[in-house]
Amino acid sequence: MTIIRSLLLFVVAAVAEIGGAWLVWQGVREHRGLWWIGAGVAALGAYGFVATLQPDANFGRILAAYGGVFVAGSLGWAMAVDRYHPDRYDLIGALICLAGVAVIMYAPRS
Repeated sequence: MTIIRSLLLFVVAAVAEIGGAWLVWQGVREHRGLWWIGAGVAALGAYGFVATLQPDANFGRILAAYGGVFVAGSLGWAMAVDRYHPDRYDLIGALICLAGVAVIMYAPRS
């Protein structure tokens, strides 16, 4: 159950961070205005709180592992929202990153 909770928290964190950055991008680069930027800043702040809910007590480990989730999540966001079509190297890279997440977070430790 702990691994499932951890994975769900990583997904929530990714949506908050990637979505927040996307909202800021839209507000600034696409000239959508301050409401978009403000919503993005709020989502980015929420991301910071979500990370504290991880069951592991090691900030560095959580942040390092989240980096892999961020890479894969960013490609997923790009596909779903921006209609980006990743090539095989994007996908291979994302899978390598997710393998790193599994090793960093869920390898058996004494």
